[in-house]
Amino acid sequence: MTETQVTDSLVFLATCPKGIELLLADELAELGGEPGKTTVAGVHFRASLESAYRICLWSRLANRVVLCLVREEGVETPEQLRHAVAAVDWRAHLGPGGSLAVDFHGRSEAIRHTRFGAQTVKDGVVERLFAEGRPRPDVDLRHPDLRLYANLHRGRLTLGVDFSGDSLHRRGYRRDVGHAPLKENLAAALLVRAGWPEQARQGTPLVDPLCGAGTLLIEAALIAADIAPNLARERFGFHGWAGHDERLWRELRREAEARASIGRKRCRSRLFGFDESPPALAAARANAMRAGIPALIEFHGASLDRLERPVGVSDEARGLLITNPPYGERLGELPELVTLYGQLGERARAVFPGWQLAVFTANPDLGHRIGLRAHKHYSLKNGPLDARLLLMAIPEADEGQAGTEPVPRPRLSKGAQMFANRLEKNRKRLRKWLKQSGESCYRLYDADMPEYALAIDVYGTRVHVQEYAPPKTIDADQAQRRLFDALTVLPEVLGADPAAIVVKRRERQSGKGQYQKQAASGERFEVREGRARLWVNLRDYLDTGLFLDHRPVRRMLGEMAAGKRFLNLFCYTGTATVQAALGAQSEGTEAAGGASDSVSVDLSNTYLEWARDNFALNGLDPSRHRVVRDDCLRWLETAQAQFDLIFLDPPTFSNSKRMEATLDVQRDHGRLVRLAMARLAPGGTLVFSNNQRRFQLDADLAEFYAVEDISKRTFDPDFQRRPALHHCFLIRHREAS
Repeated sequence: MTETQVTDSLVFLATCPKGIELLLADELAELGGEPGKTTVAGVHFRASLESAYRICLWSRLANRVVLCLVREEGVETPEQLRHAVAAVDWRAHLGPGGSLAVDFHGRSEAIRHTRFGAQTVKDGVVERLFAEGRPRPDVDLRHPDLRLYANLHRGRLTLGVDFSGDSLHRRGYRRDVGHAPLKENLAAALLVRAGWPEQARQGTPLVDPLCGAGTLLIEAALIAADIAPNLARERFGFHGWAGHDERLWRELRREAEARASIGRKRCRSRLFGFDESPPALAAARANAMRAGIPALIEFHGASLDRLERPVGVSDEARGLLITNPPYGERLGELPELVTLYGQLGERARAVFPGWQLAVFTANPDLGHRIGLRAHKHYSLKNGPLDARLLLMAIPEADEGQAGTEPVPRPRLSKGAQMFANRLEKNRKRLRKWLKQSGESCYRLYDADMPEYALAIDVYGTRVHVQEYAPPKTIDADQAQRRLFDALTVLPEVLGADPAAIVVKRRERQSGKGQYQKQAASGERFEVREGRARLWVNLRDYLDTGLFLDHRPVRRMLGEMAAGKRFLNLFCYTGTATVQAALGAQSEGTEAAGGASDSVSVDLSNTYLEWARDNFALNGLDPSRHRVVRDDCLRWLETAQAQFDLIFLDPPTFSNSKRMEATLDVQRDHGRLVRLAMARLAPGGTLVFSNNQRRFQLDADLAEFYAVEDISKRTFDPDFQRRPALHHCFLIRHREAS
């Protein structure tokens, strides 16, 4: 018998998710341990071997339980690390012929890689065994007999035998995890913080209205039925440890099995999970089956806005409503989530008056949209994310009010109401023009109120929201709240589905930012502009494929293009070429013919493919309407053809790697215009446009060419608030005198 076995009290470290260390210390004490120092994501404790086994089997909160062999200060170099490891009598822990694996965490100035640290620990073990005449142990990274845990932080080494083996949060029931699942031990911690263990003893009902893969419900059922969370685990780390007591372990396991059998029968709480995703519900049911508690949980398909009190739960019953809704890690997810959190509050008040609501979220500002005040909140980590558990008391229903009747929504803030009023005012102002023009894509709002710094564009039934990055003088939390105000208001004012609202942040671009992919949804749809049918994509790029402010310019090109040879430089998605090729159509008249042929030039393969798709959508002949991938400056310098109508709309700035040099429209427009004019046939017109707010046309151009500034005529009513948004000039050759 080894020294470790005869010692009544052994030293251990239990690790856990950050933020639940105190809960873990309490749990260790309940399971027979003696908690000591608490560290970040861990608790040191003493325990007998029996209590250590019990903790591995019953801990709902720990990640790992480590039998500490070395706790030493001043370990910085590989030599010091190897020497500290070699000081351990490894014969007491690793049996003859046993295999080994090392999990190394941390670093020092001399030990900068975990693989090197693990190798050094293994070398220390081998050194000691070799000195005692034992053979070198095999390394088995997947299924070792003995797994060592080593942590080096600020010169402090903690080294020990990993009693848990695989992390204890992996209960074994969850193979179908769904989207972004909670780890099992974090879910258990949320339930403990919400007071579920005591409520379960009283037979309280529990509901998760957004249950996903069912982790919260399954952990709640294991607690309610007194089932050890790791009872289904076949092997722990201590099974390969030389000091393992198999008889003691079997006794503890038999005890846990007996408690589980009794607990399933005596469980008084009813648990219910709702989700609108059939795959998520299928995964949840399969997980519950593997956990051995399928009879304790009822799963139902239902969206949050249709959540009702489960059948069999009386109006007088009071229970726990707990959920882990999506957080909106990407800005584009926020419109649906603002609505979802609002619906959660509405349905909670309407259906579950008097219950307790527990919401775990990494976005507390979304939590405010629930409309209930949190009387407690706990800061936790969900992986790398800072998150909070919000505990809220759902108010009792007013006397005489049925629990399922709708309740009034929380009142909008004063600012949100003013924003809603401005949207209504703008809709009223544009209504007549929209009816006359037939336009379905237009700008509704453009930072009309400085504190709501948004650009809001309507694309048929969809809405594109761009948030201008707030200056550093504006509090980021305040800006976030105002954005959420706006996203709360938009669905109601516009009658839009929250899923059809897309949010992006518009910041100063470095030149190619607007062309860089921001998502990969591939979600494009068709819109109409005049006679043209065009593809737009609201999600995947900063811009949508259709610059709405240039609508009058495209319309003008269609009017000017009949029978002409058309050149589109910096063509983007080819929308101007489509309008020029289709030609104009005045109300009540036959459509005029469009351009006889065209060339569209751009450097982006992505946008040229988009242009081809736009051409195909409108039935344009690709033999007459060509696209060319090239740097426009380089192409102009070598081109020979002449054109009757040229559209030149360069970006404000570009530093694409495929260009020979950077492009600055203020600095370089003179050269661009001269090169374009060299390709313009006598009697032709160059339409030069750009979006540089403070643009000044090179005065020399007016000496050589006939230049007309038509900027003021190129804004439809939806863009007349921002007259400097773009500049537009007609440039022609001067007639010979």
